[in-house]
Amino acid sequence: MFDLLWLVPAIPFFGAAFLLLFGSRLPRAVAGFVGCASIGASAVIAGLIAAQYLSAPPPGNAYEQTLWTWISVDGFRPAIAFYLDALSLVMMAVVTFVGFLIHVYSTEYMAGDEGYSRYFGYMNLFVGSMLTLVLGNNLLLLFLGWEGVGLCSYLLIGFWYRDPANGYAARKAFIVTRVGDTAMTIGLFVLFYGLGTLDIQEMLRRADAQWPSGTALPVAAAALLLGGALGKSAQLPLQTWLPDAMAGPTPVSALIHAATMVTAGVYLIARTHNLFQLAPPVMLAVAVIGAATLIVAGLSALTQNDIKRTLAYSTISQIGYMFLALGVGAWGAAMFHFFTHAFFKALLFLAAGVVIEALHHEQNMFRMGGLRRELPIAFWVFLIGGSSLSGLPFVTAGFFSKDLIVWSTAASQYGSRALWAAAVAGVVLTSLYTFRLIFLVFFGPPQGHVVKRPGAAEQIPLYVLAALSISAGWIGGGFERLIGTALPALSALNPLPLTESASGIAAAAAFAAGLALAWLFYIHRREWAVAAAASGFQRALHQWWYADWGMDWLYDRLFVQPLLTIARINKSDLVDAFYRSLAWCGRLAWSALSATESGRVRWYATGIVTGAIVYMALVMFL
Repeated sequence: MFDLLWLVPAIPFFGAAFLLLFGSRLPRAVAGFVGCASIGASAVIAGLIAAQYLSAPPPGNAYEQTLWTWISVDGFRPAIAFYLDALSLVMMAVVTFVGFLIHVYSTEYMAGDEGYSRYFGYMNLFVGSMLTLVLGNNLLLLFLGWEGVGLCSYLLIGFWYRDPANGYAARKAFIVTRVGDTAMTIGLFVLFYGLGTLDIQEMLRRADAQWPSGTALPVAAAALLLGGALGKSAQLPLQTWLPDAMAGPTPVSALIHAATMVTAGVYLIARTHNLFQLAPPVMLAVAVIGAATLIVAGLSALTQNDIKRTLAYSTISQIGYMFLALGVGAWGAAMFHFFTHAFFKALLFLAAGVVIEALHHEQNMFRMGGLRRELPIAFWVFLIGGSSLSGLPFVTAGFFSKDLIVWSTAASQYGSRALWAAAVAGVVLTSLYTFRLIFLVFFGPPQGHVVKRPGAAEQIPLYVLAALSISAGWIGGGFERLIGTALPALSALNPLPLTESASGIAAAAAFAAGLALAWLFYIHRREWAVAAAASGFQRALHQWWYADWGMDWLYDRLFVQPLLTIARINKSDLVDAFYRSLAWCGRLAWSALSATESGRVRWYATGIVTGAIVYMALVMFL
């Protein structure tokens, strides 16, 4: 089955090409079938490959498939080749399986949209690009998939392009992530300069052999790759694009947050872990950025009115947990949280889509309420997903993966009391904003009239994801053994006087504290929350957190307005004058030629004959 690996990314690309070329001529049912079948076929092949890998692993627990040489210039010969180990296997399985469920859900959610076939073409392209990213055996092919998911995010965030706000959100996502991509591009040049290859495995071997730990080149290369990861994974200070990305259709949000795009940065750091281990200052930066992001985004989530923006900040916060784990060397814990997060975050977004559709595309949580009786399916799956997100102890998948990260910040040699405290505080915030959302949407007096209920195509993915949001955490031991063949184990030196059981009890208590606060402020005494947000200092703090800590305002003052000022000053320089002169000459020529358009056919005929005579004379006598 390993020989079929190339089909996993190829089939979605074929589906995308077919839909984008011929989709407008196809019936909607056919376009939806092609979109789902291409991802479904890819998921089946990925499942068969995974079954063979688990039953009979390849030699060295890795399989490499080279299709052809991509470029051959002066000894630089990157190939179109795929690399399969436990890390890429997990990513491939999650991307295809969750992507397939989202495609099935989309057949009903997007049923009335005029861009139906275009939507599925973009979604297929998105999945194919992400699979290229996670399976590429060299950084150049990985970067091709990296840029592919950036392009698809632009196309899908701005899918409803007739609304200027959606186009703005798409451009914002594209430009902000380009900042990180620029850093990553420079990092690839540094790696090639220092090591002479972009083949990932060979590069890591050479780095271990040639670069002493903490020296300039590994630190510079790791810092530049980190810049790319921060942009794609929406971590501080490049997180501002993700909340606005909610302008796209809700299934797009589910795909971006659960299986593609924002997890790319986590994968990049995990894939190049050897390089980061040679750069201890960058490892510390990864941990600190992750800890800061999970707190900052958690506080912002507490103040949002929009159900999708709340979930967006939740994603930023949970990716922060993954970065925190990567920064303390808990590589397996980071990937385990990625694994469980994919299921419960996809579930939450798809359940939110059901709510939004039911209320005629209303997204303001304060205009909802009382929906647990009107939409019992959405309520129960949302409760399961929210409980997993916030870490309901010993029941949900999210608890097991998050608890492992919390413990790793205490057990790792790179851990500290501050990082452990941030991780526990993040549990309180997650529980608080998650149940705030649930209480506002599904409890209290009804605020709106339900106009649509989910059909089978929406319900089936919800049930599957709900089951996985509970059961996926039970395979923690097996997951750790599997991922341990590709990533090093945690370097546990117990720097803190804290046992694993005590850390788990602290995480469980943090969950209970967040739940109790949410019940107190949004069920028992909702007027307290209103009063707290209405007073002077608290109101200003609320607005600050609501506006993403003023990051958009800051960037506008630091970068956008100065650039516009320079452009206004520079609009009359010599270069522009030259091109304005060309335009003036063009307009002058147009004026002269338009004067010949008199409408007199005889003059036209005379001109044609005269031109023909002159042309023949030139041919005969010159």
